[in-house]
Amino acid sequence: MGSDEITAQVRGWFTGRLPEGWFTGAPEIVRDREEIAVLGTLPEPAGDLPEAERAALVEGLIRRFREETRERRIEIAKEAERRFRQKVSWGVVCGGETVMFTTLSVPVMTRLRQTERQVLDTLVAAGVARSRSDALAWCVRLVGKNTDTWLAELRDALQHVDRVRSAGPDIQS
Repeated sequence: MGSDEITAQVRGWFTGRLPEGWFTGAPEIVRDREEIAVLGTLPEPAGDLPEAERAALVEGLIRRFREETRERRIEIAKEAERRFRQKVSWGVVCGGETVMFTTLSVPVMTRLRQTERQVLDTLVAAGVARSRSDALAWCVRLVGKNTDTWLAELRDALQHVDRVRSAGPDIQS
């Protein structure tokens, strides 16, 4: 079974399993090797409020949703974790803000040359990051933020490769 097929199953399961009224539509499902992130959109607050009041309202709506749905989200996540063998994290979008409630922090081993380590050490010395690990995470976020279009095209290409692979012959050794 290909990655696209599994993601479609996960998306369908969550769409069917989540209580009606939680989100304005089907949740966005983002899946990698370790984690399934469920990102739902909350109703938009009134648009004619002063910016400070609107920001406080959005923050309040997100906090209320998080508190009121906590027990059900935990229950659904446990079911999904047993079924799909991946951890589940939750987040919402409201008023242009995206807030993740829970996410995994997964260690990643890497080897860096001296010039690359010096970049990380400069970020630490400048107070941008607390450690090399934080500096590397900061670099990854910066690249992701500044190359969204390119990364989206790359992900689309990888999904195409998955579809072609899954349509090919099933060779068992």
